[in-house]
Amino acid sequence: MSSPITKPQYESVLIDVEGMKCGACLRAVEQTLLDQKNVESASVNLVQRTALIELNNKNENIESIINALKNRGFPATQRTNNQEHLNSDLSSSKKLWKQLMIALILLLLSVIGHLAEGGKINVPLLGTLPFHASLATFAVFGPGFSIIKSGIKSAIHFTPTMDTLVGIGVTSAYLASLSSLLWPNVGWPCFFNEPVMLLGFVLLGRFLEERARFRTGKALKELAKLQPDKARLLFKKGQIKEIRVGALKVGEQIQVLAGDRIPIDGTVIEGSSAIDVSSLTGEPLPLTASAGTSITAGTLNLDGTLIVQVDRIGAETALARIIGLVEQAQARKAPIQSLADQVAGRFCYGVVALSICTFFFWWKLGGKLWPEVLKSSGQGLMQGHQHMLNSSLGAEAQTSLGLAIQLSIAVLVIACPCALGLATPTVITVASGKAAQKGWLFKGGDVIEKAASINQIIFDKTGTLTIGRPAVVDYLATEDKSKLIQIAASLENNSRHPIAYAILQESQILNLPLIESSNIKTIPGKGICGNLKNIEGRVKIGTIEWAKSEGVIWNQSIDNHLERSIYASQSIVAVSIENELIGLIVIDDQIRDDASLALEELRNQGLILRIMSGDRRKSVQKIGRQLGFQTDLLRWQLLPEDKLNSLENLKHEGNIAMVGDGINDAPALASSHLGIAIGTGTQIAQDSADLILLGDRLKSLPEVFSLAKKTIRKIKQNLFWAFSYNIIALPIAAGILLPKYGLLLSPPIAALLMALSSISVVINSLSLKIS
Repeated sequence: MSSPITKPQYESVLIDVEGMKCGACLRAVEQTLLDQKNVESASVNLVQRTALIELNNKNENIESIINALKNRGFPATQRTNNQEHLNSDLSSSKKLWKQLMIALILLLLSVIGHLAEGGKINVPLLGTLPFHASLATFAVFGPGFSIIKSGIKSAIHFTPTMDTLVGIGVTSAYLASLSSLLWPNVGWPCFFNEPVMLLGFVLLGRFLEERARFRTGKALKELAKLQPDKARLLFKKGQIKEIRVGALKVGEQIQVLAGDRIPIDGTVIEGSSAIDVSSLTGEPLPLTASAGTSITAGTLNLDGTLIVQVDRIGAETALARIIGLVEQAQARKAPIQSLADQVAGRFCYGVVALSICTFFFWWKLGGKLWPEVLKSSGQGLMQGHQHMLNSSLGAEAQTSLGLAIQLSIAVLVIACPCALGLATPTVITVASGKAAQKGWLFKGGDVIEKAASINQIIFDKTGTLTIGRPAVVDYLATEDKSKLIQIAASLENNSRHPIAYAILQESQILNLPLIESSNIKTIPGKGICGNLKNIEGRVKIGTIEWAKSEGVIWNQSIDNHLERSIYASQSIVAVSIENELIGLIVIDDQIRDDASLALEELRNQGLILRIMSGDRRKSVQKIGRQLGFQTDLLRWQLLPEDKLNSLENLKHEGNIAMVGDGINDAPALASSHLGIAIGTGTQIAQDSADLILLGDRLKSLPEVFSLAKKTIRKIKQNLFWAFSYNIIALPIAAGILLPKYGLLLSPPIAALLMALSSISVVINSLSLKIS
């Protein structure tokens, strides 16, 4: 008999990492983390700018890991508070906005300077080279300084990034122009407009990308906003004081008014109200809460005042755990991302090499092979160079050296490892965030990819396809159903048996008062008996066999009726007073209302569905028939190890998802390719699962698999675009179309295209829809 392999347990820690701009940065951060002794694994998310690490020793301080990242140019902090993270995101956006505004003002002044030089504006000073040099100097040492500094730091550590490429391009153009200004006899090209325009477009692209990236995490931010900051603390004397939620203590009582969100996980002590739980579980119907009802943080109190005892606060609440699960899911990489990460990690080396080759080719060979690409090759650039806005497009390049510098810079800045790095995590972030809003909790990007590859699903029966709670479904041999239930419920009120719960629930639905009982006696495995006020004779409730053995008068027609197959798998309870039978109550576990529709939609998606249950054969076959299962797709009376062995035997037929809710499902959930737990199930089932469906709705399952497939399609679209863009753009930037078509890209235009490439990936990710 096989048994699941026990995986070692590691401590997971989420770190916020600053300074990541592209796939090469991601690769550098990941490698730095993996080089640390205490780090078992690391998964870095470029979109959320986080790193999820698993530590070998949870007691060891992570300060050395934080310092290692800082020394590589990536300041990092351990995530402790989601609200602080949101504030940090806003602060980062504001800083980028300020840089962008300065760069755009410089760009506008550069344009005005070109117009002044061309005589369009009568301000001669603005058209002089010193003015353009001043603008370029301010751009390089102002908004562009952080980019250049970051690029140099990455280059020193031999991990070139997007900042390295842009930094080399900007610095090259600036130094070449400065040399030409200071030493005209050198004959180098002079284009101070390039650094200004290049930085302006790069920062514009990064700002737009940042705004789009901010939107990808919108769903998670909305979840975080469900947590109120204040609570109304109730003192023993009836006084109420509004305090911070963080100051509450377990066991204290708070007042929740109608229209307020619940600030903690707690138990209702007093009052009744309808609670809107849709923001957490996606369940459209409100929960009716009264004394004894457990309620969770983030849900909305609709119409009544409640007194609630505090059970869990802060990071211990269900809302905080959901947010934590989503954050970890967004941090875990999907396997499909690995190729893009490997390419992005080495991409910058290739781009630098191509830029160097481009420079030497056009400097030494290009001008000789195709002299027509040069406008006037014999003139020094200080004499004939025109500082017009379109002069940098290459159409008026005058020497091989000037053309070589322009093209090599264009190669550096058009390259886009950002698009490669963003292709997968942006989609994963959007998908997991939207899923969380529906109450579907993926435990990682890899789980979404697994869900997209599933071709067969195994269901547990009880609590998964059925409600998991017995209920009264029929009555036999009685003329007064209300009296029958009232008598039965009054006696069963003294029992904790599941059947007693079903009868009591039915009496509550019918709003029947209970009769005072006495002399109660329980006979294990048979039933319960006792006396009820104002009813003469001893009342017995139990199995048919017990009723017959106790001398209850029995009609043969009742037995004939019970032989019908529909009752074969149901529980029948006989209710009698002394020897007189007053009726039979039929009890059964009911199929979920949405089960049939959910299974039909899953079959329409081409999935093979099976049932594996520990219940009796007749019960499983009955459910199978009602839900359209063929007999060969049903298994019954299985122990947990039997489920596990059956699942292992089916793995050769394809990837398997297991859907369960109980302790006995935990081994199969852990062993399957994709374990799915229903949110109303046991904690161990949820811990063993890869995907948790909160609430009580099975119809979410087809939507989950549909979302997973849409997500992978979006990722493939993004990867195709990212690879295609670089494959096409780099040769064009290197001048491949220049000899025949006279077409080439200037560095500023190349920078703009690079920015648009990244933005297009994010926008495509944001277009992901659940339905």
